[in-house]
Amino acid sequence: MNRASLIFAVLLAVLVPLSLLAGRVWIAPADFGPGNTLLILAELRLPRAVLAITIGAGLGAAGAAMQGYLRNPLADPGLFGIAPMAALGAVASFWFSAAIPPAWAPWSLPLMALAGAGLGMALLALIAGRTSSDAAGGAGGGIALFTLAGLMLASLAGALTALAITLAPNPFALSEIVMWLNGALTDRSWREVAIAAPLTAAGIAVLALAARSLDALTLGEEAARSMGIEPRRLLALLVVGIGLTVGAGVAVAGIIGFVGLVVPHLVRPFTNRLPSSLILPSALAGACLVLAADSVVRVLPLVTELRLGIALSLIGAPFFGWLLLRMRQGRL
Repeated sequence: MNRASLIFAVLLAVLVPLSLLAGRVWIAPADFGPGNTLLILAELRLPRAVLAITIGAGLGAAGAAMQGYLRNPLADPGLFGIAPMAALGAVASFWFSAAIPPAWAPWSLPLMALAGAGLGMALLALIAGRTSSDAAGGAGGGIALFTLAGLMLASLAGALTALAITLAPNPFALSEIVMWLNGALTDRSWREVAIAAPLTAAGIAVLALAARSLDALTLGEEAARSMGIEPRRLLALLVVGIGLTVGAGVAVAGIIGFVGLVVPHLVRPFTNRLPSSLILPSALAGACLVLAADSVVRVLPLVTELRLGIALSLIGAPFFGWLLLRMRQGRL
């Protein structure tokens, strides 16, 4: 375990017990014991904490991998259309819920969200996959094409999601879609953990397999080829890894943005800046960020709980602006 992983693992170990105590009603350590307190911890707060760790880890690892692949510090699965495509798949499950057989109903949302994320990555690979640099005018052209393709996918997914909201079959479906799109961990249980955790773990494992290839890619595409890196295999690993991590998170919590953008920048100063040294620490840092943010939204003195996706967007959007300023000044 490198220094960055150790730092964020220790921070996570501190945040977990704090998140179990935090809420509208704080639980003192002296109150631990059988009864309502134990039920609240075991059935409400613990699964919510585990889910926050799972989603944050997946988004952090996906952001680090995508930034390494594109060699672009502004890359993020949400900005490149993957999360919106996953959300579109999940919204479609709300829209067609009446036509889904009862036996499949509990699994329709996660499966369709995963399908949407996978379709988004596959379309990105098809439109602007960097299997060669000559067609795009070099690496910069490849990044530009990937960015434009991602923005196109995000716009298309957003438009289709808005259409689904407009044509919602009933007020209940409309309310569910709108609330779910804001992203939250409210009222989540061990069922959602059972869906997201294995898929996210599998996605992070796949991204870890791509780490050394991403290191070689930092030397340039031609250099990576000369070192035996197969671009199509690397792209396939990223399609599977990011599709699983992002799709699993969207499936159980809705859209939680900017984690994949912010976290690698927090981790990078503690590493040698190579993708292989960023993926695991970014997973731990993402878990810390989402868990801390979820704990904060639970204790804010508001009439209704602030949605987690909104809270992280309020953090991430200014951070994104700060990164743009640093890039303009040539300091990024």
